[in-house]
Amino acid sequence: MERFIVCITGASGSIYGIKTVQEISSRFNVSLVVSEGAYTVMEKELGISREDFREKIPDNVEIFYEDQIDAPVASGSRFSNVRGVVVAPCSMGTLGAVANGVSSNLVHRVVDVALKERKKVCLLVREMPYSLIHIENMRKFTLAGGIIMPASPGFYHRPETLEDLVNFVVGKLLDLFDIEHYLYERWRENED
Repeated sequence: MERFIVCITGASGSIYGIKTVQEISSRFNVSLVVSEGAYTVMEKELGISREDFREKIPDNVEIFYEDQIDAPVASGSRFSNVRGVVVAPCSMGTLGAVANGVSSNLVHRVVDVALKERKKVCLLVREMPYSLIHIENMRKFTLAGGIIMPASPGFYHRPETLEDLVNFVVGKLLDLFDIEHYLYERWRENED
């Protein structure tokens, strides 16, 4: 079975990573890498403690911590069945590290391996406004073969809840990997 690797970093918006894992884990094996900063943000934004986090994640998801540099997902030899890598949300610190080839933790290493193995890798960046350094790092990452996706929800589907906004962004992320979903209504979808 194909595998996805999802990484959650300490940027605001950990809800995007959780929703992404929940959506794809029913169709793919999922390895999840969670940074220390992500746990801090989850507690502040969502009221989810490190202990409660496991309850939000399906049982079939294998969880790794950022300091587990010897994890199986750190090796290119284990990437033959990896369909893609998603970092959601992606902090600007993570973007800076991966755009410049710095692998100081497992999140960075996973992205580095995905790029060298020519796997599709998407960073759901969650910051604004962008500095020139951010833009240059996005440019470098894109030139290296990665995809930058800002967490920018659309409004043409007339969202009514926070969940609608999250579903739109996660749905667009799944679209990048050709994963069928029903998270949001597409533009003019009912006008056939």
